[in-house]
Amino acid sequence: MGYNDEYQAALDNTEAYWAGQADRIAWFKKPETTLEKTEFGTYSWYPDGELNSCYLAVDYHVENGRGEQVALYYDSPASGTKDAITYSQLQDKVANFAGALKAQGVEKGDTILIYMPMIPEAAVAMLACARLGAIHSVVFGGFAPAEMAIRIDDASPKMILTASCGIEFEKKIAYKPLVDQAIELATHKPQNTVVCQRQMITAEMNNARDLDWYQIQEGVQPAACVAVKGSDPLYILYTSGTTGQPKGIVRDNGGHAVALSYALNNVYGMEAGDVWWGASDIGWVVGHSFIVYGPLMGGCSSIFFEGKPIRNPDAGTFWRVMEEYKVNSMFCAPTAFRAIRKEDPEGALSKKYDLSSLKWVFVAGEKLDSSTFHWLSDLLKVPVIDHWWQTETGWPMTAPMMGWDNPSDARLGSTNKPIPGYDIRVLDGEGTEMADGDAGNICVKLPMPPGVAWSIWNNNDRYVSSYLDAFPGYYHTGDGGYKDDDGYIYITGRTDDVINVSGHRLSTGEMEEVVSAHPAVAECAVIGMNDELKGQLPVGLIVLKAGEDIEDAQIEAELVQMVREQVGALACFRRALVVQRLPKTRSGKILRAILRKIAAQEEYKMPSTIDDETILPEITALMADAGMTK
Repeated sequence: MGYNDEYQAALDNTEAYWAGQADRIAWFKKPETTLEKTEFGTYSWYPDGELNSCYLAVDYHVENGRGEQVALYYDSPASGTKDAITYSQLQDKVANFAGALKAQGVEKGDTILIYMPMIPEAAVAMLACARLGAIHSVVFGGFAPAEMAIRIDDASPKMILTASCGIEFEKKIAYKPLVDQAIELATHKPQNTVVCQRQMITAEMNNARDLDWYQIQEGVQPAACVAVKGSDPLYILYTSGTTGQPKGIVRDNGGHAVALSYALNNVYGMEAGDVWWGASDIGWVVGHSFIVYGPLMGGCSSIFFEGKPIRNPDAGTFWRVMEEYKVNSMFCAPTAFRAIRKEDPEGALSKKYDLSSLKWVFVAGEKLDSSTFHWLSDLLKVPVIDHWWQTETGWPMTAPMMGWDNPSDARLGSTNKPIPGYDIRVLDGEGTEMADGDAGNICVKLPMPPGVAWSIWNNNDRYVSSYLDAFPGYYHTGDGGYKDDDGYIYITGRTDDVINVSGHRLSTGEMEEVVSAHPAVAECAVIGMNDELKGQLPVGLIVLKAGEDIEDAQIEAELVQMVREQVGALACFRRALVVQRLPKTRSGKILRAILRKIAAQEEYKMPSTIDDETILPEITALMADAGMTK
């Protein structure tokens, strides 16, 4: 299978290419229409086909002799719990819970909000909703009640499914009081809250609205899979919006199933029976696509992990999981590996484990710096593969095709070539295509392939204004970058991660690449600080590796010299501040926009996704003491 021929075939006739890919999944009724345009200007794939996503992920494999294979390996160093759930066992759990929901009045088209930690019941909840044709909206189990309330009012769920607690490192967080507060704040009142009790904390069930997860399953009839249209929504997933109001990205059933099957086999190189680990959380798109639906639809054994990479008991946790379950491939954000490296710079803990089952490691979600790439590649002796996608797309836009005979070679700094179906262009501010090597706005020519979200829940106009209006005929990714003359894509950062120094537009990502290459630096963020003379000046915030003993003034001088040598004097990189930690989302992304606001002394709203709120005052004080705020 050749990349150039496949990519060109998808380019020449997108509809025909994806009509052929529809045969990858087991439809109840095959679609007669492959692609149609919606009334508000987007697209819908396989709209009249009939299927069920839970059937594809669970029942299909039981019917085809895979029932005794493990579907989910549950590994929770946070709670000291492990389990191996076969496809047959998962079918029983999902059918029973779906039956319980049905007995409570849940029907096709209803919305259900899920607020749960990484326990198997969370996957059961998602699949049970899909089984009934109900639309689930998973809210990450760390959101504050006010943020949950916004989502309750937007999605109007009939029920909320939750657990009594989650675990953050050694801290146990009671979920039920948070849900109760969110309902109190919300205008919409769900019919019921269903609570899965965990032994660490037992939630109080103190009103008529509350139901016990297991009690409601007693004596119910297991539910069968309900046929839905290809265009029917499978889930809503909220992502950050520039206005502060989250956007409810809507994923359809048909295109989603075809796209995930295509990606699992062709992009990630996984086959039925392989062991796959998506090291993320179901609250994010990775958890939807490549912890639950993708690997299960593909007949893999998926790792369902509750914990952190550097705890329980040490920074060797990832390597232990790889050995124990004979992981063939995994997906992770670079942040996790930087955290491991910070605690174990030489990677000594990995030597304790047999990692021979591992074929390759995929990273995405943020920039893969060269030092992390080399460290991980040298340590594991397998390909470390950078690739790029978004919540809105639901599956990768650029990546080597590891399931093909000759996957594209890696190029450091690039997320590789566009995947067939994604006609990626680099446009200037007027919508004119840029020459190879010139940076601009990364856009995708319409229509994009199946699996991409084509609407925002209850707000189609916002989808159009957010993604389609800026460059008519294109989807605007919001990322900046360039394409080289071989078609490789380079993402330099969000389009607002470009700073203007004396009229020169410079990527902070490029400076971060240089700073992170310093042997003492574990991770860093470079932001623009307002300057009366030059407009903006770059400032580096750096975290040192464990055990490093270097004076702040010395490392600042060395970093200034490195940036001057590798980026140029025009970058005017003159300041670097050593900090103990950087503010991040719970999915590991550095909150650069907030850091910019701190530097500019602008007001900011505490991000609902922040991992630790106490970091921001800490950073603010350090920057003020260093004279970096103005």
